Amino acid sequence: MVKKAVPDSTRRSARSRRAIYDAALALVGEVGYPRTTIEGIAARAGVGKQTIYRWWSSKAEVLLEAFTDLSAQAAEAAARPGQEKGGEEGSQGENGIPDTGDLAADLKFVLRATVDELLDPKFDLPARALAAEGVVDEQVGAEFVTRLLEPQLQLYVRRLRSAQEHGDVRPDVDPRIALELFVSPLAQRWLQRTGPITHAYTDTLVDYALNGLAPRRPS
Repeated sequence: MVKKAVPDSTRRSARSRRAIYDAALALVGEVGYPRTTIEGIAARAGVGKQTIYRWWSSKAEVLLEAFTDLSAQAAEAAARPGQEKGGEEGSQGENGIPDTGDLAADLKFVLRATVDELLDPKFDLPARALAAEGVVDEQVGAEFVTRLLEPQLQLYVRRLRSAQEHGDVRPDVDPRIALELFVSPLAQRWLQRTGPITHAYTDTLVDYALNGLAPRRPS
């Protein structure tokens, strides 16, 4: 007697979750946050809306988790060869923040990967929609910052603190403020389209942030 194959519920759930992520990001990029609904996400993903409500309580939760997953995929794709498990060149911090001992090179690497992500239409359109909604809806904005943005910024904080421990950054510098010298200009240029975002641009931001703007005095 031939045994009937038993469906793999774990694999099926993973496929459904991936379909929901993709549907939510595509839909919010096309119609905006206010017009994105759980019903619309479910229809696009090919699942019942109860499947979504079993895992999430709101469309905001779906989108935030989808963005977290998208960012994790981008970080994994951008990981330097030989650093995923901490090779001789240095350790790989969580979510793609390297710590090779060369602060400038590490920051440039991460910001270049960020530029690539921002220029990807798969990320750009839904991210703009969610950012725009966060401006007019305080609760959405707060959740976006707390659950998605701030955890990513804390990765920079840890890298800058490591640099302080090694004497590469002044001990009196507040890492949370310092990171805004290169992260915030990039975000502003992207959001307001005030200029092109390129690898050369973010490299320059890092150089300006780490070296300052004052003329260098001869030693």
